[in-house]
Amino acid sequence: MSSQTPVADAAPDLSVPEPRKGLRGHPWLTLFSVAIGVMMVALDGTIVAIANPAIKQDLGASLADVQWITNGYMLALAVSLITAGKLGDRFGHRQTFLIGILGFAAASGAIGFSNEVALVIGFRVLQGLFGALLMPAALGLLRATFPAEKLNMAIGIWGMVIGASTAGGPIVGGLLVEHVSWQSVFFINVPVGVLALVLGLVILKDHRAENAPRSFDVPGIVLLSSAMFCLIWPLIKASEWGWGDMKTWGFLIGAVVLFALFAVLESKVREPLIPLRMFRSLPLTAGTVLMVLMAFAFMGGLFFVTFYLQNVHGMTPVDSGLHLLPLTGMMIVGSPLAGALITKLGPRIPLVAGMVLTAVAMYGMSGLDTNSSTGPMSLWFALLGLGLAPVMVGATEVIVGNAPLELSGVAGGLQQAAMQVGGSLGTAVLGAVMASRVDNELPTNWKAAGLPPLPPAQASQVSDAVSAGIAPVPKGTPPEFAQKITAVAHDTFVSGMGLAFTVACGVAIVAAVVAVFTKRGANAEAGAGVGHI
Repeated sequence: MSSQTPVADAAPDLSVPEPRKGLRGHPWLTLFSVAIGVMMVALDGTIVAIANPAIKQDLGASLADVQWITNGYMLALAVSLITAGKLGDRFGHRQTFLIGILGFAAASGAIGFSNEVALVIGFRVLQGLFGALLMPAALGLLRATFPAEKLNMAIGIWGMVIGASTAGGPIVGGLLVEHVSWQSVFFINVPVGVLALVLGLVILKDHRAENAPRSFDVPGIVLLSSAMFCLIWPLIKASEWGWGDMKTWGFLIGAVVLFALFAVLESKVREPLIPLRMFRSLPLTAGTVLMVLMAFAFMGGLFFVTFYLQNVHGMTPVDSGLHLLPLTGMMIVGSPLAGALITKLGPRIPLVAGMVLTAVAMYGMSGLDTNSSTGPMSLWFALLGLGLAPVMVGATEVIVGNAPLELSGVAGGLQQAAMQVGGSLGTAVLGAVMASRVDNELPTNWKAAGLPPLPPAQASQVSDAVSAGIAPVPKGTPPEFAQKITAVAHDTFVSGMGLAFTVACGVAIVAAVVAVFTKRGANAEAGAGVGHI
């Protein structure tokens, strides 16, 4: 891949966008248009978690039903991303983006009108499928519209929107659920979707590479989708099944076998879903691995922060979201700055520095305890946001920029799929680390506090509660014992959280080493003039 001569070298005049006279195809307006759609999907990834308790109560759903509201969305999104990117490469990213927007908004409205949890789950799956259509298409549109010297800045703003929307979900969700209804969490996507659709129809310009794929690798789609399902599903269910369960390992082994069959198939078909030659590019491969590791540390670690703020410090969802503003703020400020820095220096130095800062932040967060004040928390959250910003931008540019233009949708899907896999893996592995520490320390801490021994049947339930930072105080417990139970539960949880953050710190250090192998996209110049022909 890196041996290809950039198109801009042969035709430098294409690096300057032409369509300044009208709206259609204008680079910055294109960025604004796709950012609205991306914001809607990114916000939905975290905003719904706040609504789940209200949905459970209103619809009489079981805990398993509520879990499926999240898991169904996550599975549909993760399984479909790369295939959706291929659809964009084949039929045009404008078309797939607009279909994704329309379907996502429609599914959101349908959820708001649903009066049965089965309908909510079904429409959440549809949300995931349509979200998968528009996310890679957004990157494909940016790649084809922006000249190379401005692509990093565009991706920086794109990453800022995703980071801010993801982190802002709990705040927006908390306000809507508290002051309106759980349905409003979904209804809000309808006007946003209509706005994004209108902007897209007016502004977005179709982009087709001359050598875009003309056929579909249907067996490849089936194999890859099955492999992704077999990988993500046991990661979601690991906390319930346990890592020693045969179901967990059966799915994971099945994923390995299916990925191997997929690789064999892709080497033989004329137009593969993912041409394996893409991975001959060491920077692209390094960027993909880096994205997995970054998401592992970030999403896996952040999973415990919400429990820490709400269950240990007793904050409301809105308050906990406000306490994460230093993280959100640094990502908002840092992403465009990182884009400018990466344009000037290339991605390697900012990526290595970003993962080092992330590792330092994770190490600092491992020292938080039950009495930590807002000051230390804000410091580490801000440092984490500052570290993540260049990684979100740089790794995306490395993956998309090192792929041929005709595969920009597949590359965008690969980038998003790497984030989903990394986030699921981080949540599952760090959750297992937390559970193991709690199981080891809780009996000792419980006994040391002078509390009566727990019956074996009850011990497992208590451990599960403590792993989420919840103090399992039965009704009618005398205040003295209630205080002791709370202290033991919170101290044990914080110990497990500290170990989880230490592991996340180690993963971030490995990611910093991987970042050394990244470099500027060899094919980034190819998209500079495609949007203006």
